[in-house]
Amino acid sequence: MAAMLPRGLQRWGRLCRGSSPFAPFLVLVAVTFGVLAPLACQQLLHSYFYVQRWYLNPMSQDFLKQNQADGQRALHYFERLQTPNSSETLTREALQPWLLITIVTVQRRHEFHYVLQVASHFHRLLRECGAPCQRHRVLLCNVETDPGGHWDATLLANFFAVVNRNSSLKNSELSLNRFEKEKRDYAYCLEKSLQAYNPEYVLLVEDDAVPEEEIFPVLHHLLRVRFSRPHLRDALYVKLYHPERLQNYINPEPMRILEWFGIGMFWGSLLSFVYVWASSRSGLSWPIVLFFALYSMLLVELVGRHYFLELRRLAPPFYNVVPVTECCTPAMLFSAPSARRVLGYLQELRCRQGFAKDTALYSLLRMKGERAFVVEPNLVRHVGMFSSLRLNDNPKLL
Repeated sequence: MAAMLPRGLQRWGRLCRGSSPFAPFLVLVAVTFGVLAPLACQQLLHSYFYVQRWYLNPMSQDFLKQNQADGQRALHYFERLQTPNSSETLTREALQPWLLITIVTVQRRHEFHYVLQVASHFHRLLRECGAPCQRHRVLLCNVETDPGGHWDATLLANFFAVVNRNSSLKNSELSLNRFEKEKRDYAYCLEKSLQAYNPEYVLLVEDDAVPEEEIFPVLHHLLRVRFSRPHLRDALYVKLYHPERLQNYINPEPMRILEWFGIGMFWGSLLSFVYVWASSRSGLSWPIVLFFALYSMLLVELVGRHYFLELRRLAPPFYNVVPVTECCTPAMLFSAPSARRVLGYLQELRCRQGFAKDTALYSLLRMKGERAFVVEPNLVRHVGMFSSLRLNDNPKLL
């Protein structure tokens, strides 16, 4: 068996046969964090080893070019798609959906066709899903001040049901700060979703959140299996996205610390056994286990927790459901009862700069004694680099 080991491990094992493991451990740390990890991870955007000054600008430009190409493909998708003989109508005679996907949209940079990217992915995935998604519907909620000026939404009206927020907007609302208007638009779309279809669940998606390929199998598993448990069933909402840059262990969200310790215990023990076997030592000792636990924890954190979370995409049961984090609302899942509670709560709050709708929703958990959760890894990709709230003519990936 020793002959089957990589030569590097054999040599390290011979080095480890000395009385003290300090020297080989020092070599391992130096080689891993001084040479191998920096070389392997220098282009990983969410790694501590990412060389921002070399790669950020060209990667951001490449992302914008790819995003623009994706927008053109989405436009051609709907141009080639045969228009239905009769468009879907907002009537109660339609089959009551189990899941209503409501896309909240506003006119953005026209050349990127963000909402077309989102809608085309959902349209294709629903077609491929078949029978398990028969009770899924898509609703487009156009909150542009001039609904007719949102050209992509006009195109999508040939394929999806559409509601227009601002066709009847009160004059008093036109002077609202943009954060309060965004909150009211969001609440309007959620309310119209309930009124139009009376679904069991509403997935409220912003128009720059493209769904991942596995979104429907994972949602089906979560809602029918995981969220049947009492402590999850009554959640106020479930987030399907959290920014990758905020997913590391060392951050203001301490609920991941137990997971980090668990990784250290598991991999620390496993690597300790490998070390004892390779060095022909008589048995384990706590200093050795502690070293490898800390080594594993440091490696996962520096390489980037985001990349290890991607391994959970192997199957729906592997996805993680943890207490919610504050930032961002690209994709939010509500049950019908929780959606009605949210609508009542939001009427009591006024948003402003520094207290946008994501912060407002998160504040409700403490104020109202509610619970909410986030799914890991993300079930949507946030592709919009041009925000509808914050102007930025030179956006970057970070």
